[in-house]
Amino acid sequence: MRIDIISVMPGLLESPFSHSILKRAQDKGLLEVKVHHLRDYSTYKHGQVDDYQFGGGAGMVMMVEPLVNAIESLQKEVTYDEIIYLTPDGHTLDQKIANNLSLKGNLLMICGHYKGIDERIREQFVTMEISIGDYVLSGGELAAAVLVDAIGRLIPGVLNDETSALFDSFQDNLLAPPVYTRPEEFRGWKVPGVLLSGDHRKIEEWRYEQALKRTKERRPDIL
Repeated sequence: MRIDIISVMPGLLESPFSHSILKRAQDKGLLEVKVHHLRDYSTYKHGQVDDYQFGGGAGMVMMVEPLVNAIESLQKEVTYDEIIYLTPDGHTLDQKIANNLSLKGNLLMICGHYKGIDERIREQFVTMEISIGDYVLSGGELAAAVLVDAIGRLIPGVLNDETSALFDSFQDNLLAPPVYTRPEEFRGWKVPGVLLSGDHRKIEEWRYEQALKRTKERRPDIL
């Protein structure tokens, strides 16, 4: 999978893609992430990419021309399955969206900044709009990092244990059950006996019951 990201602050994305699972995914050749500086596509003086909004009002708007130049330049190299705009008024990211996007081949993400992007970009190019929550960030870079992480870990071969992602929270509309590791007892706090029983059927039953209980208590809305 290849993911291209257009940003006015590409430095914000250096660290998230240089460590842990996403780095291993790229090292294995399973995922390619390319971050493109929008100013490189500007024909304006000093690489200008934003201007005052028509009609007045506070906040600058990312201009149409640099974004069109960037998108069309990248489209000459790659055919994108989705062009995604990270925005607070997009569809809220959930596991179903991440699952679906992980099956795609190539994605282009546009990180908003300032007051947002010229609406004509959304009308003419964007095929999908995603929000990571009902709050406002300074820009779409952190949202893009979250989305890439949610997608990247689902690509076959990225995780050492490929079944691990299948049992994450939300995959079956349940939160994940409690987990334990060594030692079996610490300060009198004991691991539930069923997990030490070796009876896989009972263990799976316990995990399902605990997941159901936790979901009812914390997120009944997803049941």
